[in-house]
Amino acid sequence: IDTHADNFIGAPGPNFGFLGFPAEYDETVVEDVPGSHRRVYRTQTTHAGTFEAVTYHPDGNPDYHWESRYIGSLADLEAIARAPRYPISWDLDAYERRVRKIGKSGYPYTGLLHPLGTLARNAEMHELYAWFREEPGLVHEFLSRANEQVIATIDAMHAAFNGRITFTSAAHEMLIPPWMGHELFDEFVKPYDTEVYAAIHRGGGRFRAHCHGNCGGFLGKFADMGVDSIEPLESLPSGDVDLRRAKREVGERMLLSGNVKSEHFMTSTPEQVRAEVRDAIAAGAPGGGFTLRTSGGHAGTSVQMTDEQADRTLANCIEYIRAGLEYGRYPLKLA
Repeated sequence: IDTHADNFIGAPGPNFGFLGFPAEYDETVVEDVPGSHRRVYRTQTTHAGTFEAVTYHPDGNPDYHWESRYIGSLADLEAIARAPRYPISWDLDAYERRVRKIGKSGYPYTGLLHPLGTLARNAEMHELYAWFREEPGLVHEFLSRANEQVIATIDAMHAAFNGRITFTSAAHEMLIPPWMGHELFDEFVKPYDTEVYAAIHRGGGRFRAHCHGNCGGFLGKFADMGVDSIEPLESLPSGDVDLRRAKREVGERMLLSGNVKSEHFMTSTPEQVRAEVRDAIAAGAPGGGFTLRTSGGHAGTSVQMTDEQADRTLANCIEYIRAGLEYGRYPLKLA
């Protein structure tokens, strides 16, 4: 990977704290049952209030389950919608150092607060999606004020950094089916995101979206909003993206990345991986506008594996790179 891959690489971005508020984070283990689980009590203390959550952590598993999330009541939503918002801090020197270190070995991008996507990850989901119907005015108030803060941050960053900045967020996967359909998306996502991406483009920057799941039917809207690039384009069963269709519909307006099922690397064979890489390049690469990328995040390396599973995963990672080097050169030779 270090030798052959030109990756999108993170660079330090603005500190949006908790939903755009400077925050002091604290956590306490409130229950520890060896061989079973831990429960962790978490707080985010801001000038908008103190927000509490509890997470459940099974032993031997790096993942966890939310027992309760930070935003759970209408009073919580009112607090984050109406509390004053202040300019966001950004360490320009740290960003520039990272960009210099990346050099030509990759493409730097930096994280950007997506107010609704971040709220979706930090709120009780059954409450949030009910508020779209029951409290739309309050949701719009939150989005409008948070968007102003985000756009002001973008403008300040472009003014400070003499060069293009590419931003990213991992938000839209919470704002598409099965969570939201087109009607809610058009009301609560599209107008706000369009404003943000217009601000990015005014400064010469770009936006890359990270969106798992069923985004195939939304790619046209993403392009209309101003999304310049999208990953990881999951196909069935994890998502609904047909790469050939995506290429036809938005390939001239967005850089497409992904479609190789690394979430299956623990069980697939190198031959299957090679075929997937070839198919992805055949579908996405003609005419440019495509980068090879896995669709399943960490290729299964974020879970516990047996030695046999680990060996298989490593073999498939290596075959993915080899196949990419073989097929991923212009002029394309896919026979």
